[in-house]
Amino acid sequence: MSQQTNSNASIVAVWISLLSNIVLTVLKITVGSLFHSPVLLADGFHNAGDVVATGAALTAMRISKRPADEDHPYGHGKAEVISSAIVALILGSAAIFIAYEAVKAIFEEPAKASLLALLTAIISVIWKQALYVYTIRIGKSSNSKGLIATAYDHLADVYASLAAVVGIGLAWIGGHYHIHILVYGDPIAGIIVSVLVFKLAYQIGKEALDTLMEKSVGIDRLNDFAILIKSIPEVKRIDRLRAREHGHYILVDVRVSIPGELTIQEGHDIIREMKKKIMGNHPDVDEVLIHLNPWYDDAFD
Repeated sequence: MSQQTNSNASIVAVWISLLSNIVLTVLKITVGSLFHSPVLLADGFHNAGDVVATGAALTAMRISKRPADEDHPYGHGKAEVISSAIVALILGSAAIFIAYEAVKAIFEEPAKASLLALLTAIISVIWKQALYVYTIRIGKSSNSKGLIATAYDHLADVYASLAAVVGIGLAWIGGHYHIHILVYGDPIAGIIVSVLVFKLAYQIGKEALDTLMEKSVGIDRLNDFAILIKSIPEVKRIDRLRAREHGHYILVDVRVSIPGELTIQEGHDIIREMKKKIMGNHPDVDEVLIHLNPWYDDAFD
């Protein structure tokens, strides 16, 4: 799949996510308010935050696809990372809000559980699971940080809605069969949801922060680069090899030693071959910066 096709598929996936979040927000808040379901209402406000997060992801993805310019010579890839950080902040805030509402509900007279609220939560689980599978597949194929964060946001909604199903279901059973302890299933489920959502927010936020702080790519990826570089006969030694993620692409920085008697043209040809090998085997590498050092055999006798 071409880069342009991946980009278009990512934009479509974000639009579908945005529209879905709007519909689910209205549905959950309406049903949660009418039938006094704390976990469904909290999940609805969580979805309202998702609308903002998905809008940020859509904006960031459009910015990240812009070509490099004079002010941004390395491109705009980190715009998606910033949107991931926004998603993490919104998820963290949602987790705190859900926990607050759930704890407050425990100390109040529990409302009668509604089958319509239960059905709404079940629809949300199915809908969000489908969205997660769809967006994570496209996000990984296009290496879109913003879309991957949106996918994990959908996964957080799956957790939230699944807990709502369990909580509302237990509350309904408790009310129907007069099992008093079960009527608190709804707010207890809300507390569980808040923990799961906060954990996911931490994971997304940490990954975004690592990228913004120029964390190196994994050792396996660096080893792959090293193997490709050493496959070029003229390369005598790798003096330094670094690589970092810049949003949906990777920047590689290499210093190698080659025979000092080679001409500038020969050195230039080696650089071109090195870039071709690395970028050909790793399509997500957008730029390779190479510095050549002279190598003399007699200097190391």
